[in-house]
Amino acid sequence: MNNNELTYEFGNPGLVGQRKARTQLEKVLKGDRLSHAYLFTGPTGVGKKALALAFAEIIQGISNLTKIEKPTSRKSSWFHHPDIHFFFPMPREFNHKEFMGRKDLLYQDPYDIIDFGLRPSITGTDLGNKQAFYSIEYYREHIRPSAFLKPNEGNRTIIILTEVEKMRVEMSNAFLKLLEEPNDRVMFILTTNQVELLLPTIISRCQIIHCNPLTHSEIEEGLMQGTNLSKEDASYLARVSGGNYSITRFYNLEELKKNRNFVVEFLRASFTSDAIKLAAYSDQFNREYNTQGQLAVLSMIEIFLRDVHVYAQTGTSDFITNADQFDIIQKFHKAQPHARIGDMLKEIDEIRISIRQNVNSRLSLIVLANRFYLLMRGHDVLHPSSEPWTRLPSVVL
Repeated sequence: MNNNELTYEFGNPGLVGQRKARTQLEKVLKGDRLSHAYLFTGPTGVGKKALALAFAEIIQGISNLTKIEKPTSRKSSWFHHPDIHFFFPMPREFNHKEFMGRKDLLYQDPYDIIDFGLRPSITGTDLGNKQAFYSIEYYREHIRPSAFLKPNEGNRTIIILTEVEKMRVEMSNAFLKLLEEPNDRVMFILTTNQVELLLPTIISRCQIIHCNPLTHSEIEEGLMQGTNLSKEDASYLARVSGGNYSITRFYNLEELKKNRNFVVEFLRASFTSDAIKLAAYSDQFNREYNTQGQLAVLSMIEIFLRDVHVYAQTGTSDFITNADQFDIIQKFHKAQPHARIGDMLKEIDEIRISIRQNVNSRLSLIVLANRFYLLMRGHDVLHPSSEPWTRLPSVVL
């Protein structure tokens, strides 16, 4: 049965946003012009996996993420269909139980987090950092054999590979051969957060589907439909999401409020150069937050400063993220009318890089506070950026 004979409403009610990408895929499906390879590109957390899974389901006639009026498959989802094979980056030691456990999470919720970097363990017992990637062994033992399976009941064999920027060089070269000599009964659906890291020859052999950052209203609507959040809470989370719907759904509101209080108090202590408070905040920053938590706090400082800048330009609360902290933002701007917000944001970027490189987080925060003290008053920092070796965060301790 041709896909243009199916009657469906693509992605409803299973997907959030991505109207442009959905329209592009609908034209492909209705024109019955399926390519042998598609590459879904876009930022992290905007629904590329969910869109790829929905696309695969429509091709196989499954009514699940997209409601099909007359489905041609009796399978309930992509998870149960024998001709849809889903893969994602794994640690070097392939663990079948872990692999199936993460696939099951995605079956239950197409926006769930299965990335090992963000979720080292699905049981909560192993919190160590795990590097996940596509090794040549993973390719030879699990991925490549799937490409030679004949369709069991569907139109073709569909292989979905997420985060393909994590292919090791050996696998990239081996996988390229599959794309160069495609079987007419196999289709590849790839997703990537960093298309610039892929081999140009892989990109050139795929039809590109661009997935844009989700808007605040799309994330707010998705949060209200998928959770029990109030409109007020969903609206706030949407504003601080940075367009990342997947991760936002797991934010702890109470923890966010705690972090925001930390941000405000840290900025106050930086302005007054209160050594005792700054020492206490840097200790707390180092002790109570893991690397991801520290990066989240830096992002909240960044969001607050951007709000101050937006208020300085507009004089209203209409366009700021922390609308419920409008009074604090007003007072901050009034007390520091010459603050060099742009330079302060650049300093956050530098500290963020340092944190990712495992530089001492306690000392990094103190250095940030000292630089903020000067920039809030419109002064230059003591060490020019042209001499990075004199700047503490550039030194690995």
